[in-house]
Formats: sequence, C-alpha cells, structure tokens
Amino acid sequence: MGIHIIKTPDIGEGIAEVELVEWHVQPGDDVVEDQLLADVMTDKATVQVPSPTHGKVISLGGGVGDVMAVGSELIRLEVEGEGNAGASPVSTRSGRSAAPAVAAPIAAADKSVEISAPATPVPAPDVHAHDADKSSPVAVADSGQAVAPRVTVVTAARPDGGKPLASPAVRKRAWDLGIALQYVAGTGPAGRISHGDLDTYLARGAVATAGSGHIAAYVARNDEQQFPVIGLRRKIAQKMQDAKRRIPHFTYVEEVDVTELEALRQRLNERWGPQRGKLTILPFLARAMVLALRDFPQINARFDDDNGVVNRYGAVHLGVAAQTDAGLMVPVMRHAETYDLWSCAAEIKRLAEAARNSSATRDELTGSTITLTSLGALGGIVSTPVINHPEVAIVGVNRIVERPVVLGGAIVVRKIMNLSSSFDHRVVDGMHAAEFIQCIRGYLECPATLFVE
Repeated sequence: MGIHIIKTPDIGEGIAEVELVEWHVQPGDDVVEDQLLADVMTDKATVQVPSPTHGKVISLGGGVGDVMAVGSELIRLEVEGEGNAGASPVSTRSGRSAAPAVAAPIAAADKSVEISAPATPVPAPDVHAHDADKSSPVAVADSGQAVAPRVTVVTAARPDGGKPLASPAVRKRAWDLGIALQYVAGTGPAGRISHGDLDTYLARGAVATAGSGHIAAYVARNDEQQFPVIGLRRKIAQKMQDAKRRIPHFTYVEEVDVTELEALRQRLNERWGPQRGKLTILPFLARAMVLALRDFPQINARFDDDNGVVNRYGAVHLGVAAQTDAGLMVPVMRHAETYDLWSCAAEIKRLAEAARNSSATRDELTGSTITLTSLGALGGIVSTPVINHPEVAIVGVNRIVERPVVLGGAIVVRKIMNLSSSFDHRVVDGMHAAEFIQCIRGYLECPATLFVE
C-alpha cells in the first residue's frame, strides 16, 4: 500500500489561494476515481475537486472555512501501489500543518471552533445530523412499566452559507416543487440529497420546518447557536463590506406608474405566453435601462479606484441579482442590448436557475457593468441597494401596488412601482443619477417607446 497526496488545485487566472467550503468525504471513507472529494471557492466560482484514483481517506488538509494555498496538501489517500508520497505536506494559510498520517483539525458542526483530531484518523462529526426531539414524553405500557420514549426526528435547517448537496436534476425538481433543500434530510454520502429524499420529505407533509420543532408560547428560551461565516456567505459579506467602505452611495427613489406597462405585459402573455414563455417585468426594465444608458454612458461603467480610472462600456453587461439557497449571487447577461423581450426573459431565467443549482460558470458570474436587483413581491416600498463594486450604479425594483392618484383632475386607481437605485457619488453626480432614473421612468410609463429606435 502507498500514500497518494492530492493537492489544492491551480484554478488559473493568477489565483493563489482558495477557500475550502465543503468536504464530501471524511477520514476512513473509501473513494473511487472521479468521486467528488471537496468544494473549493474562489472570489466568484465554486470548483469541485474529484479523486484521481481509488483509495481510502487517511487525513484532510484543512477544515471547512480554511483558506488553502494553491499546491498545499488537500487530502491524503491510502492507495494500492506506491502512490506519490514523496511530496511533503504544506501548511494552509490558517497556520495549521497537515502532518503525514494524522487527521487535520476538523471544524465543529455548529461552532466556529476547532477540534483537535487524535493521531488515529476518526470520522468528522456529521454536519447534517438531525436533532432528536428530547421533549417526547416517556410512554407507559399497559403493565405500568416505562418503555423507551419514541424519538421524533426533526430536520434542521442548514446554517447560513451551508450548501445542501444535490445533483442539478434534484435541485431543479426541488425548485419546481417549491422545496427549500436546506430543510431536506439527505441520506446519501456526506448528506447528499436524492430524489428519494424529496419523496420522503413530501410524504411526511414537510413536517420539518425551520429546524426547532414546536415552541410553546411565553416560554423563556436560553438556547444559542453559532454559525461560521464561510463559503459564499463569507464572500458576500466581504464584498458588501468592501463596497460600502469604498463607495460613497447616493440613493435616489422615484415612483413609476406602470399601469400601461402591466396591461401590455398581460396582453403579450395572453397572446404569446404559451409559445414564447411568460414575461415578467424584468425584461421591460432591462430594455429601458439599455435605452437610457445610451444617453448616460457614464453610468454604464466600472471604477478602478486603485488606479483612478473609470472604464465606460458600450456593451451593457447586465448583472441580475438572484437569491439562492447559499446566498445572493449576480449572474451576468452579456450584451443585454442585443436581446428582445422574450430572449431577455429566457436568459434571465436561465441565469437564475444556473445560479441556484450551482452550475453557473465563472464567466457567467463576472464582468457586469451595471446591476438590476429585485425582491419581487417582497420588494417593499423603498430600499437602499448596495452597489456591486466596481460598478457605479445599481437599479432596484420595489413591489407594484394599486393606489388612488389624481389623473386629469379625477381620482383613479393606478399601479405604482418605486425604483430605488444607488450610485457611486464619486463618478455619478446626483443630477445625472436623477435624470437617468427619470429617463427609465419615461420608457416604462409609455411602453411603446421601448420598441422605437
């Protein structure tokens, strides 16, 4: 038997380190060639690391959340033959060394602390384990003797930033069924969710909800949980903090009468929806932004504040914010100026699904020049969206509400929607920001102008 050391992969593009976001195996597991071992994350993309050979896991090179240097020891396998044990282990950036034949420290399931592993490798705690209902009363048999209490298994929601393991097909089916995968118990390796797990979840009527079972009213609670901020959630936190620290935000809010737009959208869906797909309001907004940016090119830009250079773009690479199980992601619709309504709607839907099932490529998650964000029905009255650095503007959409307004001297009911948008005040003056939003408003309130060149 020999030792085969798998190193942290070089993903290219000058990336020197990656974050370890998930292990699919643990010490003692047998693995086969091409089996997924771990997920690592760069600034934008999650990369899955497969096994190049058959073997048995001896040790892991780090814990979830560790930042690993490219070329450092990721995992150590026991294999048939000589292996490649000539390579010496390399310490991770977190300062821990992956010693030969010793299991590396493993991150605790619910705590942001580390558990020192013994010299003999042991399996890590199952981070997907379910808490038993300890409040179940002890049943009493007919004989009067107490019998073992019946344990009810409650599926716990995964912590923020934790990504449920599932294939794209399972993720698509869950999305179609309206099931949040973080509430589904996975029975596969490392808690992977299968179609059977979805069937089980549906069969029991989705009893497992947010993770703690029934909580009686007016009962004092003293429980506390800690969740490490890792993976995509860490990247989101770092990016938002960086954006707010570096960019002086200027937010401008304007209401838009979308009565005519909604009437047009309804007619188009009735006429063409079955053949071309349903239109949401987002393709109309995207088109309005494309047209307005022709008159305000300084807003379709990225600010390299390190070098003091503003790069303006003719092409509109529109970022469309999408909420996923792992957190907020911004896939990019490249050359939005070339899309008609239906192709734009189809591309937005495709990108959102790719983000949700983790199949979006790095190119699909980078390079946006301006971002459109919407919370749909949860959009509220007003919001203050954070600019997607290094862009200089983001357009936010609030919900549509019916309100009485004065129109032509009469009080009528109209459909009103607010646009809450933020701008980099270093690059975009307040007057130009307001004029840009007013231009978008003009297109939306007279939707026929969206199709006139």
